[in-house]
Amino acid sequence: MDGIGDTRRALGGFLRARRGRVAPERVGLAGGGRRRVRGLRREELAQLAGISVDYYVRLEQGRATQPSHEVLDALARALGLDAAERRHLATLAGAQRDHAPEARVSPLLQRVLDAMADFPVFATNHRLDVVAWNSLGAEVIGGLADPVRRDRNNARYLFLDPASRLVHPEWEDRAAEAVGQLRVSAGRYPDDVELAALITELSEHSAEFRNIWATGEVVMCAAGRKRLRHPEAGLLTLDFETLHVPAAPGETGLVVHVFSAEPGSRDAAALTGLARLAGDTR
Repeated sequence: MDGIGDTRRALGGFLRARRGRVAPERVGLAGGGRRRVRGLRREELAQLAGISVDYYVRLEQGRATQPSHEVLDALARALGLDAAERRHLATLAGAQRDHAPEARVSPLLQRVLDAMADFPVFATNHRLDVVAWNSLGAEVIGGLADPVRRDRNNARYLFLDPASRLVHPEWEDRAAEAVGQLRVSAGRYPDDVELAALITELSEHSAEFRNIWATGEVVMCAAGRKRLRHPEAGLLTLDFETLHVPAAPGETGLVVHVFSAEPGSRDAAALTGLARLAGDTR
């Protein structure tokens, strides 16, 4: 896998993947004929970014380190990167790299999650380990409270447990999100041995993980709408928001995922019933 524990290789792999994504016609270049590569050639991207071909080749090969902000901005513009991809590019280039501290769930955070009894809520760290949840959150996303029923790492659950495809009818979207988030974390924490081991494990046991990883996609947690299937409540369409818990010194922050349903909808009624059930069985 490109760049696990080696940010220079990761930078090259990300640039190659993004270069292959850009259609020549989109940037005013002829795309027909006998092109041996998908997307842009190295020399074409170098010309669009205003840097020498030799320097760009050294970047892709991991022989050039710490490119300037100007070079990164030029490459980002030429490749049409979005905000999340720009941040990831800067991280891989060494501009925003962090150590890999551990996450801590404070008693206050757990009390807050428990107090939100009417909302499915859970918190993840940078490895996508689910480190805290409330009863309704555990029930809605596949039975978190029972480690035998469900792996508490979201990526491992998605790619190695067939049951995840029943819980997540939009499995392909959830899988792509998970890989994109792990790629961001791998760039930010290149010395995290546990994260590297997780990525290696998934790449060895899941062809789908390998294929998505090879695209170079990066994803930052945001907000939107997801569909989840529960064995008793059926198919649920829920809105979600991600809240970032700041890191204490020597620790990494957490991401809290909050789900809700449109008031008065069937989904809201189903959540109310599940919340009652979760309260009874807690």
